[in-house]
Amino acid sequence: MREIINLQVGSCGNQIGGKFWEVISDEHGIDPSGCYHGDSDLQLERINVYYNEASGGKYVPRTILVDLKPATMDAVRSGPFGCLYRPDNFVYGQNGAANNWARGHYTEGVEILESCLDVVRREAEGCDCLQGFQVAHSLGGGTGSGLGTLLINRIREEYPDRIILTFSVFPSPRVSDCVVEPYNTTLAVNQLVENTDHTFCLDNEALYDICFRTLKLTTPTYGDLNHLICATMSGITTCLRFPGQLNADLRKLAVNMVPFPRLHFYTPGFAPLTSRGAQQYRALTVPELTLQMFDAKNMMVACDPRHGRYLTVATIFRGRMSMKEVDEQLVNIQNKNSTYFVEWIPNNCKIAVCDIPPRGLKMASTFIGNTTAIQSIFKRIAEQFVAMFRRKAFLHWYTGEGMDEMEFTEAESNMNDLVSEYQQYQDATADDEGEFDEEAEGEGLE
Repeated sequence: MREIINLQVGSCGNQIGGKFWEVISDEHGIDPSGCYHGDSDLQLERINVYYNEASGGKYVPRTILVDLKPATMDAVRSGPFGCLYRPDNFVYGQNGAANNWARGHYTEGVEILESCLDVVRREAEGCDCLQGFQVAHSLGGGTGSGLGTLLINRIREEYPDRIILTFSVFPSPRVSDCVVEPYNTTLAVNQLVENTDHTFCLDNEALYDICFRTLKLTTPTYGDLNHLICATMSGITTCLRFPGQLNADLRKLAVNMVPFPRLHFYTPGFAPLTSRGAQQYRALTVPELTLQMFDAKNMMVACDPRHGRYLTVATIFRGRMSMKEVDEQLVNIQNKNSTYFVEWIPNNCKIAVCDIPPRGLKMASTFIGNTTAIQSIFKRIAEQFVAMFRRKAFLHWYTGEGMDEMEFTEAESNMNDLVSEYQQYQDATADDEGEFDEEAEGEGLE
């Protein structure tokens, strides 16, 4: 058993998480009450990766739902899958974090931190062979970013050798949900750079674009966006949950995807995405999936991979297909677009193939790209951060919770270092012999 413990923090994290369990339960044939009604033995073969088995043949998600205000939890409980979760795994405060990172990380968050960790320990002790933790949260608000990173730090201390991956919703370029997003995001990224193994970046605007352009939905809801995110989330861990020809797990992914420890921010994608009307006009083939997967319109973050270069790429194919064809397609893509792949990492595509496709499709694929173009997100946030921080706008809310201005300056410089590291490897060529900036590696503020 290679179990994964899921944490969903804040209202965004809990919404993504709620949708994720709906998608996964559907794949494994589990109904909203936790009973199995599937049609294949394979669905139960590795059910333990995400579920605990309770008495009476009930399957319970191994997830911890955390928020600083009870409203989100009530919404989850009253939703269609409310009875699925173990009631002890709801951990919540009463006051909320008020979109303030400091409240999530230092004041309100600390009060419920121990009860969160107790649940984490209890779940971890029930595992045979814990593979890692996955955290769903957003970086713009207070709870997801503040308490989310606090939990990640503590889990990193207690389980240093386990993989931590996060699904982090970054603020969108043109849409803002709260004014202090740049502060919260910068402070959170400062923590993520040091403490996670994989961070899958997502943002609402890119997801809206996919809904409008590709899926032709005129009025996308958060449910639609979360469904896109969950397609990726379930794709990444398919190989742990179902048998396949070539399996990848979270650790293999880390080894193949992270060339330098700080550069672990990925751009996810999913294929096939077609509008309902166009479905019957398209063939589901490996070349078709590969093309769509590498398409810039398919990326779930608002950064254009054509403005950077891929350090590494992982592709996870699902369904019955020929490995030879998959290999050929990926070599083909790399040869045709060689300028977009750094040449000093030859064959930088990791492939995994799993036999079981998602519900309702013959085959599908999940894309994970580690591209230097992601720096545009950090640059954008840094610009917004500087604009406010120069005038010390809204700062009293953070210092009032016991933070120091110094912490803001450190977080800002750490993020700027990250941007320049990405830039440096983007410009690097194969014949730079050892001219890489050794300092850049150790520049992160401890």
